[in-house]
Amino acid sequence: MYQYDQYDHQIIGERITQFRNQTERYLAGELKDEEFLPLRLQNGLYIQRLAPMLRINVPYGMINSTQLRRLARITRDYDKGYAHVSTRQNFQLNWPNLAEVPNILAELAEVEMHATQSSGNCIRNTTSDQFAGIAVDEEVDPRPYCEIIRQWSSFHPEFAFLPRKFKIAVTGSDNDRAATLVHDIGLRVLKNADGEIGFRVFVGGGLGRTPVIGTLIRDFLPEKDLLTYLDAILRIYNLFGRRDNKYKARIKILVKAMGIEAFANKVEAEWEHLKNDESQLTQQEIERCQSFFTTPAYETIDDQQAQSLVDQQASDNLAFQKWLTRNLFQHKTPGYSAVILSLKSTGIAPGDITERQLDIIADLADKYSFGEARTTHDQNIVLADVRKSELFSLWQEARAAGFATPNIGTLTDLICCPGGDFCSLANAKSIPVAEAIQRRFDDIDYVYDLGDIDLNISGCMNACGHHHVGHIGILGVDKKGEEFYQIQLGGNANKNAALGKVLGPAFSREQMPHVISTILNVFVEKRQGDEMFIDTYNRIGIFPFKERVYAK
Repeated sequence: MYQYDQYDHQIIGERITQFRNQTERYLAGELKDEEFLPLRLQNGLYIQRLAPMLRINVPYGMINSTQLRRLARITRDYDKGYAHVSTRQNFQLNWPNLAEVPNILAELAEVEMHATQSSGNCIRNTTSDQFAGIAVDEEVDPRPYCEIIRQWSSFHPEFAFLPRKFKIAVTGSDNDRAATLVHDIGLRVLKNADGEIGFRVFVGGGLGRTPVIGTLIRDFLPEKDLLTYLDAILRIYNLFGRRDNKYKARIKILVKAMGIEAFANKVEAEWEHLKNDESQLTQQEIERCQSFFTTPAYETIDDQQAQSLVDQQASDNLAFQKWLTRNLFQHKTPGYSAVILSLKSTGIAPGDITERQLDIIADLADKYSFGEARTTHDQNIVLADVRKSELFSLWQEARAAGFATPNIGTLTDLICCPGGDFCSLANAKSIPVAEAIQRRFDDIDYVYDLGDIDLNISGCMNACGHHHVGHIGILGVDKKGEEFYQIQLGGNANKNAALGKVLGPAFSREQMPHVISTILNVFVEKRQGDEMFIDTYNRIGIFPFKERVYAK
């Protein structure tokens, strides 16, 4: 993974010193709220319902054991002993003291972490596939390009105050585990017929109040032109994006208003002035960034023999067998697997992790996965490089720490924003609904029979829980001061990205488990063979679900 150079250390250090002074001035009454607002946002600090919230960047989801241990210590010393994994692969602290935030940032910088541009109207943390570099279906490792984008976008003077926040995702797999089509810019790294690396570029995607699926703007952008083309897109957005209404300020609104052809023409015209300037990537720079993502010191392993051992261990232990079925991802290197540590135990807010668990993950990463871990956009943790011969041992330790819930990809592996329990923007609480659904569907065999289902919950239209692209999406709404929940069906975040359709009138919190049960009953009755929920929905449409749920 990438390591800071002297420039990173210098600019982050200077930013922390600057923000410490700004915070002291604000607390002394020398800066007004509206003056401090953009300053704190670009250092990752929100003021939430009950306390400040600090969002800490985890670029493209990669984090090492030293950083995990520092996060654990920070949550002990400066917070209430737990952190939260967000859908942008970041960590969030929900209870820091405002006066101590500069100290937290300084401690993060010591282990090459930062909160810069994790908030505000700027280019946010670039996300990627949590299995980048090890996936069998991957065409090109996207991580070096994510790092190139991070370096280009950090403190970019022209894009520090955009009309609205800006999010970029990069994937190297056609299966698109990075949800690139619902980002302001989505990039698919690929090779053309001549073996040259380039990018398929999508623009104008996003969720929130106005959900939109991104549109293809370039089918193949040569590798060297990545930054100049991104510059062109951002310049057009910066120039023409609306600033008079924050609800209409995202690039997706601009693309829709202009039309994709007119928008693309403006980008291409701007790019003509930029494509040969000093921002064009050299092979030397590409190779420099690729050098940070080297292949670990894998052992030469007989995969068949290693798998035979795992099968034997599983035959004697049903719980281990279930975990293998759901919490593993195929590795391209023989004898290795990627392991998903579930943060979705019933009764725990999805994505929450204690300081003790952070320390344990650091230990597990050192012991089993070359000292590295990865956060995922569905709020779990991945150990990417585990020897198959050590899976049983890892499972035992993960189980003792609360990470071995065998539910990855199922109904109870749901995505959930913090909702009204924490967020001042939320219309309703999300966490109690998530827990009620997990408790209702605690029969793991039934959940397995249902197959893969993405259930996403958001507490408001900002869609931090990505409810628009859940196979089943739940949105908290306010009805005359009371919390209700609207259901959407048919969303999808992968290469077949789709936005869910509203089922009908909203329900009370108490009704939600029963309503979800009714929806699943329709699915079970209508599915053909082992058909997945989303495939059944796409085949039969929304009406059979609506008819049953609202039957009198």
